Order: sequence, then C-alpha cells, then structure tokens
Amino acid sequence: MDHHLDTDVLVVGAGPTGLLLAGDLAASGARVTLIERRPQGIANMTRAFAVHARTLELLDARGLADDLVATGSRVTRMRLFRRLTFDLSRLPSRFPYLLVTPQYEVEKLLTQRALSTGVDVRHDTELRGLTQDADGVTASITGPEGAPATLRARYVVGTDGMRSSVRTTLGLPFPGSSVIRSLVLADVRLTEAPAELLTVNGVGDAFGFIAPFGDGWYRVMGWDRRRQVPDSEPVDLEEVRAIARRAFGTDFGMHDPRWISRFHSDERQAPAYRVNRVFLAGDAAHVHSPAGGQGMNTGLQDAANLSWKLAAVLRGDTAEPEALLDSYQAERHPVGAAVLRSSGAIIRLAMARGLFLRAARTLVPPLVTLMRPLSAKVMGMISGIGIAYGRDGARVPDLDLREGRLYELLRGGEFVLIAPAGTRPPLPPAAPVSPARLTRATWADPARRTVLLVRPDGYALPTGRASG
Repeated sequence: MDHHLDTDVLVVGAGPTGLLLAGDLAASGARVTLIERRPQGIANMTRAFAVHARTLELLDARGLADDLVATGSRVTRMRLFRRLTFDLSRLPSRFPYLLVTPQYEVEKLLTQRALSTGVDVRHDTELRGLTQDADGVTASITGPEGAPATLRARYVVGTDGMRSSVRTTLGLPFPGSSVIRSLVLADVRLTEAPAELLTVNGVGDAFGFIAPFGDGWYRVMGWDRRRQVPDSEPVDLEEVRAIARRAFGTDFGMHDPRWISRFHSDERQAPAYRVNRVFLAGDAAHVHSPAGGQGMNTGLQDAANLSWKLAAVLRGDTAEPEALLDSYQAERHPVGAAVLRSSGAIIRLAMARGLFLRAARTLVPPLVTLMRPLSAKVMGMISGIGIAYGRDGARVPDLDLREGRLYELLRGGEFVLIAPAGTRPPLPPAAPVSPARLTRATWADPARRTVLLVRPDGYALPTGRASG
C-alpha cells in the first residue's frame, strides 16, 4: 500500500466533465485534486449551448437540474432542414425538452458543487508528465509562475479536452480527421425573432443554426463552402450575417455581437479510455461535429459512469475492482462511437452538395418524421434517453416510489434497491456495493413484484422477483 499519496484521484481539466467527476468523487469521501491550466477567473469561451434530457436527469440526481433549467430556454420541438421535425415533448423523461443555456452556466453550478464537497481546485496549473506503477501515478506539474512540483495519486482522469496532455503523455493515438472547417460562431442580438426556438437549415453551400439563450441573446453558428479559411482568419458580424442570409433567407437583423469566433470541427476517438490507472473522459476521449449538441452531454455522461465505479473501488466495495473499472471502457466507448456516427450524419446532410446527398437531404427528413419508431430512436440517441449498456444496463426513468422520486433518492450517490412492500431482498452477490451504502425503496404500485437495483448513474441491474 502506498502511504505517500497526495490525493486519491487527480482530475486534469476543469470543464464540465472534470467538475462533475471531481464533485462526485469528493462527495463519496475521496480526496480529489482538480488542476486546470486556465488562470482563475478566465472564462471558458465555449461552443456548447445545449443540455439534453438525459444530462438533465443526471444533474437532477445531484440536485442541480432545476437551478440549471432556470438559466435557459426549453425547446420542445427540433426542426432540421425545414423538413425534419422532432417532438421532444414525447420523450419519456421529467425533462422532455432540450435546454438551451451556455456552458458557463453548467460550469458555474458544477464548480460550486465541487468546492462544497471539498475538491482541491488548482488553477494556472499544468500537467507535464505521468509515471505509473503498481500502487499509483506520479504526476509532474507546473503551478503558478511555472513552479515545478509532483503529485502522487491512486488514479488520474484526463478531462482536458481535444488537445489532452493526459492522452498525449500516455502515447495514445487520436485517429480521425477534420469533418468541417471554417465554422463561425457568434452571440448576437436579433431585431426579428425566428419563428422556431431552434432554427436549423442547410442549402448545400451554406448552413446555419440559431438558438436563444433566453435573455435576449442568441447563439448563431454558420458555414459557407465558398469561404474556407484558417481558424486564425478574422471574422466579423457581416460574415455571420451573409451566411445566415444564404441559409435562412434573412439575417434576422443581427446586431451587437458580444463574441465572434472561427473554428474547425474534428471527428476523433481514442482507442482506449483506460490505461492502467489513468482514464480519459469527455473531449479528451472523443470529439465530433457540433451537430445535435451532443459534445458536452456525452462528456458529462462519461463522468457519471466513471465516478461511481472509481468511488466503489476506492472504498473497497467490489471484489472485482479491475473488472468494474474496465466496464467504463466497455460501456462508454461504443457510445462515443455512436455519437460520432450520428453527429457526422447530420453535418454531412447539412453540407450535402452532390446529387445523391442532396436527394437524401430531401427524402430522409419526411421519412424519419413519418416513421414514429425511427423518429423515437433518433430522439433517444440525441437526447441520451435511448442509451443503454447491453441487456443489463437499461436507463431507469424517474420512478415515483413510496419514499419519493427515484432521482431524489439517487442524490446520495448510492445504489437504490427497489422492492415490493413487505420484502427485503438481499443484494446480488456480484453487486459492487456495500449494504451500508445502499438506499432501499418500495414500489408505489403494490402490484409490482419485481426487484430492481439502480446504479448511482441511473442504470439498472434487474434482480428478479421478490419472494413472499
């Protein structure tokens, strides 16, 4: 046993993924150090704006969802390419909508939670190297003013974005390519509000996206095939207006921009999310096009999957710690690959130029809209509601139980064992949970005779029928 640990888990990167993970682990009793290369008070000028239903459920399980919902606008209908409409109000969730709110609102809530749970947050601190051994990981870092230091941790998680220093230090490849270049982003005010809360359209040589923040500001994203320039090329409001006019037929009277940026979007995924005692999550593990607004959401869901597993191993709650930690890769890597496929399909339809792709953009939307099972599957994937981890890893909705809502009971970060009234079933032998850290609940419906073990991330392990 290594008795010279500085911390149980070192998290590298204080974006939403790292903040959620660090807060979860500290709430479970672990010592957590979170380092971030940005100086304190420097805003993360982000492209993320959308929080999907599944992410809101996970935030609800941490008591944060209602506060976040109050910061943004609810979108109950998504309309793509003027032909493809998704009715999000049909999602089987307490949050049947897309929440449009800037990433800094998410980070604000998660930062407050991380600090309140005791996370040691260190800004202006950068990772320089990692060395692993059988007992832990030694991280070489530089702090403020470049002062060198080392930190010793049992585990390290890289949540430090596309240019992850953790991934680079591990020597992991990041295969993929740029899917689209010279995207422009702007936060603006509009003289004329769009008819739809979420406005998306593509015309082959240009596409545009507009979403409200709910406070009079709008996020605009656009692309023009005729102007493919490096990210360093200046961008002004007139360029954004011109793209909007091509994509929508109007620029909605854009004015008073508070932020304008140019960027490119890659599709990449690391082959491994775990290398011994070091893990990757969020953009450090996978990046993809902004279509569908799934980036930040996928990272937060990575964190929710990994945090309880690391916590269980740190507490000694599982007889098979390596198998439990390996399940992070087994469950989340396929999800990352699926997000790459779905977001890539949307962006390619938006950029369609050839005859076949233009025909697909014309024909596919009405077919998806008319075929309700297909539409539900697409909505389930984009919203995260439809994600499952095999037969024994189905998402559990927010059930009404005698003791209250399920996602309120999950706020303790523990497993919840649901059983019929009057029964007290034992835990499954292989369940990675201590009986002392288990919340027991009963079905509100007395006719239900099944037993359900719900993981801290809201996914279930069925345990059969109750006796007696």
